[in-house]
Amino acid sequence: MSKFECVRDVLNFAIAKEAEAHAFYAKLAERIADPALREDVENLALDELQHGVRLQAIKDGESVFLDDEVGSLDIAEKVPQTQERPDMSYKDLLILAMNREKTAFRIYSNLASVAKTKDCRDALLLLAQEEARHKLRLEIEYDLVSF
Repeated sequence: MSKFECVRDVLNFAIAKEAEAHAFYAKLAERIADPALREDVENLALDELQHGVRLQAIKDGESVFLDDEVGSLDIAEKVPQTQERPDMSYKDLLILAMNREKTAFRIYSNLASVAKTKDCRDALLLLAQEEARHKLRLEIEYDLVSF
């Protein structure tokens, strides 16, 4: 696990993770043949880019974290994992994205459990809630297209 000296280190780590997620979806979009699904993947890439911009604004003191508890529909915990493929369906894309957000939530939660300072722990828990918020948005979309 990464070692963080201060909240700035936590935010730098999170910004880098959002950049990685953006690159993942941007690369995946290049492989998708279906134009509508490609646009959906490009939108996920844009979302990740916007998350990074928001974290940068928080780091720069121009914005703050939302400090509310986020629920879950627990869909990501119930659907089978899927891998990215050029011929994936929209539902598979949502499953992939939900699971990526769930993993990010767990990373931040696990890091928070071993954080050395209260400020770092609090920042990591707020980041975990941000990822939970992203996952919930995807779960709601999955629920809408599935039922």
